[in-house]
Amino acid sequence: MSGTSGSVSAPAAPDREFEILCDDDGTGSGTAFLRRYTVDPAGATVPVDTELDGTTAYTPTGTVKRCTEPPTAPGPQLESTIQRQTGAGAVTIPAGARSVTVVVYAGSPTVALGGGAAVTLNAGTSLTWSVDQGAAGGESLADSFVFTGVAGGDLLVSSTREV
Repeated sequence: MSGTSGSVSAPAAPDREFEILCDDDGTGSGTAFLRRYTVDPAGATVPVDTELDGTTAYTPTGTVKRCTEPPTAPGPQLESTIQRQTGAGAVTIPAGARSVTVVVYAGSPTVALGGGAAVTLNAGTSLTWSVDQGAAGGESLADSFVFTGVAGGDLLVSSTREV
């Protein structure tokens, strides 16, 4: 088999990295700009600052630092409840909770959701209903929960809701 061998050379191209930084003017609302780092073939790092368009030159006037996301509003405050029901009696969790959990230790209590038919729960049952997101425009459980204990029964009901 015959063939040829050889080498191909390509001119060295500079390595370029980009980063969006902020020019802090002291008010906390600095100006975002683009810093391009170029490593030339000799290994020297050369920074060049431009506006975010990547072409218009920019000269920082304040302290240069990484841009941060604007502070987010604190999460909602949650109120938690827990109630143990031994024997006959009912525990009601109104609609609008973020989570509801029941653990049945003894007996066969029932649970009714949103005024619907009651369902019997056996000892050893543990159930949780919950939503993923709350806060403004968020989610909550639309149904109320009524847990009804029976003689000799023992259950624990906990819930969370936004306040």
